[in-house]
Amino acid sequence: MTKALSREASVDLAGRRVAVRFLRNRRARRIILRLDTNNDGNQDGAEDGVVVTLPGRTGVEEGLALVRDKADWVLARLEGRPPRIPFVDGAVVPLGGVDHVIRHTGAGRGLVRLEGANILVAGGLEHTARRVRDWFRGEAKARIRGKVRDKAAVLDRTPGRITVRDTKSRWGSCSHDGNLSFCWRLVMAPESVLDYVVAHEVAHLAEHNHGPEFWRLVGTLTDDMDWGRDWLRRNGERLHRIG
Repeated sequence: MTKALSREASVDLAGRRVAVRFLRNRRARRIILRLDTNNDGNQDGAEDGVVVTLPGRTGVEEGLALVRDKADWVLARLEGRPPRIPFVDGAVVPLGGVDHVIRHTGAGRGLVRLEGANILVAGGLEHTARRVRDWFRGEAKARIRGKVRDKAAVLDRTPGRITVRDTKSRWGSCSHDGNLSFCWRLVMAPESVLDYVVAHEVAHLAEHNHGPEFWRLVGTLTDDMDWGRDWLRRNGERLHRIG
């Protein structure tokens, strides 16, 4: 069983502060080192980082020693990650696969609206990130609900509850009782990518597997299944680095 440890740390690797998060897995036979895809920074101000899984009674210091020993490996992979793009005034972020610019207007009471290729954000500057994030989630829910409704009708199926979350491990899911969940970040991807993921999950309303009949149904619900799937493999991490 794997559980998180309360201990967090950061190490200096060639002048770069790297956050280190620790997990304990008593079944592990060795220390495991990997990039932390869920890291949002820690108290030391280190942003990108690694996860160190410690077996049995192995101490934290041994884990830190491994990180230092593998510094070249860690830095090479961190350098290869897409840049972080915060939701701030002037940031360029995608919506439907098209670049838009966040513009803080400073007027009104915090409303967010779309005007051409600009995402206009009113209210206090300090609330920009939260308001943009909430707006993206709302856009995602509205677009996804419409697609779910239309595609479920094609299969003569009735979907359950539809939720939008900031999921890290999967873009969408369908429970056995027909509840659908999607990652709101899909609204930043090209329209055909979002369409593919919705088609994938709606097809699970009829087929709770990934057999030939399931993929046949997906193909009837979206125009470019293979392209959407490949796009997410190539660009999915970039979406998780935005906002």
